[in-house]
Order: sequence, then structure tokens, then C-alpha cells
Amino acid sequence: MKDLLFTNWHIMRIFRFAFAVFLFAQAYYTNEWFFIAFGLFFFIQAIFNTSCGPKSCSILPNKYTKK
Repeated sequence: MKDLLFTNWHIMRIFRFAFAVFLFAQAYYTNEWFFIAFGLFFFIQAIFNTSCGPKSCSILPNKYTKK
């Protein structure tokens, strides 16, 4: 669990974390508490390093390539 939280921090993971903090701050300052739901979504993605399902964000190789 410790390795999951403290390793493999890339730019997209940092962006998700920063966006979650921004949404939490906006919910507090504007008293629109619905923003917390969106903030939690991005916060969980950043902490557990999840986003798309398996192989759904990557480009699949061409199955008709010459060997």
C-alpha cells in the first residue's frame, strides 16, 4: 500500500491531485458542496493511480503488421 501511494507519480497523476484540491477549495469558497463529489472522484484517481480500464487508454498495435 505504501508503494502504491508514494511511487510512480507522473504529470497526469499530479494534475488530478491538483484539480481535486482546486475543486475542494471551490466547494468551500462558493458553498456549492456538489463540487466535493467531483473532487473526490479525481482525488481517488490520483491517490490510487487509476483512470481508464485495462488497455482502454492506450493505442492498440496494428494487428496487420508484417513480421
